[in-house]
Amino acid sequence: MTKMIDIIKAKKAFAEYVKNYDIKNDKIRLKVEHIERVSQVAKKLATKLELEDEDIKLAELIGLLHDIGRFEQLKQYNTFVDRNSINHGEFGVHVLFNKKDGIIRNFIDDKQYDEIIKKSIFNHNKDAVDIPDDLTPRELLHTKIIRDSDKIDILNLLTFEKKETAWEKPDLSDDIISDEIYKEFMEQNRINYGVRKSSADILVSHLAFVFDFNFPESLKLVKERNYFEKIYNRFEFNNKDTMEKYKNIYKKLVEHIDNVLENGSI
Repeated sequence: MTKMIDIIKAKKAFAEYVKNYDIKNDKIRLKVEHIERVSQVAKKLATKLELEDEDIKLAELIGLLHDIGRFEQLKQYNTFVDRNSINHGEFGVHVLFNKKDGIIRNFIDDKQYDEIIKKSIFNHNKDAVDIPDDLTPRELLHTKIIRDSDKIDILNLLTFEKKETAWEKPDLSDDIISDEIYKEFMEQNRINYGVRKSSADILVSHLAFVFDFNFPESLKLVKERNYFEKIYNRFEFNNKDTMEKYKNIYKKLVEHIDNVLENGSI
């Protein structure tokens, strides 16, 4: 019986694809490593959700493909910042599925999964409120899996990478957490990235990922790896008001995780 999803084939195709780019470039290297980790997190999350083997393999494949648009984005625009270039999720769909030279068949022969792959990648980096309500249950499931898996590994990067990689400066100690960003976090509202005024605000917007996970299993993985605690402990602020805000933010974050895991639902 022919395998419908051949992960080994897909991984080989991915390795061939990234040969087109300068792996010595630190940004390319980090992106390749991120993609490979996200793929494994998606596999692990799908397994924890007790999905069928077919959907576990599909989750792993979507993880491998979710940032495929990043490489051409960097090559053409010299940035990973979408607002200064292109939406990398939408561009990834173009790279894979455009009729002229889309490369999706390099990764999987079977066309039956195309819509799930396409919609999951297209929506993986959108605000939750912007995800369309006409997705099928399976499309929505895989969209949620890749969104959670991506955030889990972003937290990994924020835990272990240099501070300037994530927050645009190596030292945030003199930064201020703005009242607006603080209020949005404490009220568990969606953080408006457009009103962030400092690297400390960017830090808070990343901590707000805690409110945007779709599965308790995702928060279990995050807690097992102590990502939020480790990120929190990387920073102290000289401004007393900001330090007090920071402590309150972390307390709120921990309470949210504990409530979700105690209740077993989000």
